Amino acid sequence: MIRDSINIRPRYGEVDRMGYVYHANYITYFHQARTELLRKYGIDDNFLELNNIMLPVIEMNTKYLKPSFYDEEITIITTINEIPSTRFKFNFEVKNSRNELVCQAESTLVFCDSISRKPGRIPSLVKDALINNFEVK
Repeated sequence: MIRDSINIRPRYGEVDRMGYVYHANYITYFHQARTELLRKYGIDDNFLELNNIMLPVIEMNTKYLKPSFYDEEITIITTINEIPSTRFKFNFEVKNSRNELVCQAESTLVFCDSISRKPGRIPSLVKDALINNFEVK
């Protein structure tokens, strides 16, 4: 398992008229959390682009449990439970400043060659970076 967390303070423009973080903004937060986790293992967007690797999202499931509010610090915990072969799954938990679970989500990405646009197996560059840091639970 690989696990990481980031803290975010929703900005004024990210809340709706009810004062809640607008539901679609969580998707952006998940993208940011996933990007920051991968960056810690040397798999940032520049690395992927230089190696002709794309990671399109093919599935996203989100369950909203409680609202988050403007300027309330939230923590997004990102987990990779298994080394991917072709599908790359990320799990997310969002907790508020009282450590209450606000939202849960899972996203699935696939590895694609940016030139052929064809999906494929996990590139060895990515697999090696992950496997060297993977903790068996």
